[in-house]
Amino acid sequence: MTTGASEQITQRSGSNLALAFVVLPKEKRSAMTALYAFCREVDDVADEETAPVADRRARLAAWREDVRRACDGGSPEFPVNRELQPVIERFHLPFTLFDELIKGVEMDLDQTRYPDNAALDAYCYRVASVVGLLSIEIFGYSDPRCRVYAEALGKALQLTNILRDVGDDAVRGRIYLSEAELARFGVSPDEILRREDSDRFRRLAASVAARARGFYTIAKNSLPDADRKSMVAAELMGSVYWTLLRKIEDSGFPVLADRRTRIHRFQKIWLILLAWFRVKTGIPIATYG
Repeated sequence: MTTGASEQITQRSGSNLALAFVVLPKEKRSAMTALYAFCREVDDVADEETAPVADRRARLAAWREDVRRACDGGSPEFPVNRELQPVIERFHLPFTLFDELIKGVEMDLDQTRYPDNAALDAYCYRVASVVGLLSIEIFGYSDPRCRVYAEALGKALQLTNILRDVGDDAVRGRIYLSEAELARFGVSPDEILRREDSDRFRRLAASVAARARGFYTIAKNSLPDADRKSMVAAELMGSVYWTLLRKIEDSGFPVLADRRTRIHRFQKIWLILLAWFRVKTGIPIATYG
């Protein structure tokens, strides 16, 4: 279903999300590779800070129109969208969700602060939950509660990413921790931008981790039993990011340091084997939340 462009983009990324595709059957793995490549491409456009904002906005508008053509049965121009088009048709992926995703990455063109958790949740929904909602259409499900599951798991994964990347984002002048939470723990934006660690910051980070844990718990509790097997790749994603969150917590939130917290290769292999075991046996082993 996919050809070279999507495969190359996905392999180049080395993403923890792409890692989860290994447990999928061939058709769905190919479909997810095409979807992931689209997500990666539009995200990279927004993140290309050497280009003027106006140019990036125009390129994202071009991606929006091109994926609209793919969804409407037209002739998309971009190679990734040409590879994505049969996936859109096969799994009935709606343009409205692709539009929401692009709106999410467009937020990064202008917005470097979020006033409160509600505003941050809206961002997380667009850039992460929407990807989950598209993904479950490919995975296949029978119970509409899966949409609650996808939305909650997306927010859990995104908050884990946000926590891991506080230092990296600060270098780029970005703070994805809400201003209300910074004020609640007495941490100034300048301290974050200077990457100054403190007990106050670690309490703030623990609060973000607790919010992420809450979304993991919602996801775990809302996944219908009938759809557990089809959600194996999503569950593997949840397991990997949950392990990352636990590692950040256990090491005292070193997220302002130069070195990112990562999961060791052998831990990832173990999580893949555990996901495979769950599929083969049908035993609902909880690996997060």
